[in-house]
Amino acid sequence: MDLPVMPPVAPMLAKAAPAIPPGQHYEPKWDGFRAIVFRDGDDVEIGSRTTKPITRYFPEVVDAVRRDLPERCVVDGEIVVATPDATHLDFEALLARIHPAASRVRLLAEQTPAALVVFDLLALGDDDLTGRPFAERRAMLEGLLPVARASDGPGAGSASAAGPGSRAAVHLTRATTDLAEATAWFSAFEGAGLDGVVAKRLDLPYQPDKRTMTKIKHERTADCVVGGYRVHKAADDAVGSLLLGLYDDDGVLASVGVTSAFTMDRRRELFAELAPLVLGPDEAGDHPWSMAAQAAGTRTPREGQSSRWNAGKDLGFVPLRPERVVEVRYDHLEGPRFRHTTQLVRWRPDRDPASCTYAQLELPVSYDLGEVLGG
Repeated sequence: MDLPVMPPVAPMLAKAAPAIPPGQHYEPKWDGFRAIVFRDGDDVEIGSRTTKPITRYFPEVVDAVRRDLPERCVVDGEIVVATPDATHLDFEALLARIHPAASRVRLLAEQTPAALVVFDLLALGDDDLTGRPFAERRAMLEGLLPVARASDGPGAGSASAAGPGSRAAVHLTRATTDLAEATAWFSAFEGAGLDGVVAKRLDLPYQPDKRTMTKIKHERTADCVVGGYRVHKAADDAVGSLLLGLYDDDGVLASVGVTSAFTMDRRRELFAELAPLVLGPDEAGDHPWSMAAQAAGTRTPREGQSSRWNAGKDLGFVPLRPERVVEVRYDHLEGPRFRHTTQLVRWRPDRDPASCTYAQLELPVSYDLGEVLGG
């Protein structure tokens, strides 16, 4: 491989802001794996956010890059997996694509094909474009992938017409410079599984590993039941994370996520504070997240006892009587769970745990991914 921009390259990053800034270029914030893609003829390498290669996990994306992108180029984008009906991003299915067995990788590439959504161009042919303004790089991208322009109607061209759920393909993300349109996207596109808006200055050069873009993400709060905790990996007398639950329409406590940002002193305090709620061996079978509950189909923290990221990681937990409630801050849901780790706002001794249901959550309206891409 011989390109003007060579791997590894750390992607340009974004800093969080509470509101969408005026007078910039706006894009939907895709929720997948960040990817810097290098192509030199048939040689393709996909670098992750941490610059580690993830090429082997996405053979169908490699094929799509060879089919849809110029012979010598470097692009920045996001690898995503959509639901079978192409209406929503499926991050859990994307996570499952990281598998050590080549045979499993090939099978998943057929069953849950990924797509590459491109939003920047770092090199083309012999030209390093990283020093040029973003407006110029974006215009060149639109010339490479014209079928994905936001102005195109449904069915305009083969690379984007079907949407990211139908087959592996390369798409150019939708974009606008209209603040009102970007503000509407912020709410509407959440229903397709996206988690906000990214703003970029039009004069911005590409700056690897620098937080020079702006991201505006959804932020909400929910009152959740503390159903258990995991012990800290570095201290057996400290809480690593609190496990959160919400009651569904059938009155079943479903696992919805975790909160874990505490100082070590506070972790040890929590370990002592929660000790009276710890269930003994004779009581654990009656916990809402017991092995029997999992077997009956309840969403519990026991799901996936081995971690695909760390084969030796212990995913067991200490069950608690579900009597304590915390208010947490979250950005958005991935199916019935919080997509990211939540932030603890405060304890809620005034809340009845039974009142902590899914009904309190603001659920997004479904939105077609084809509309997000504009094609």
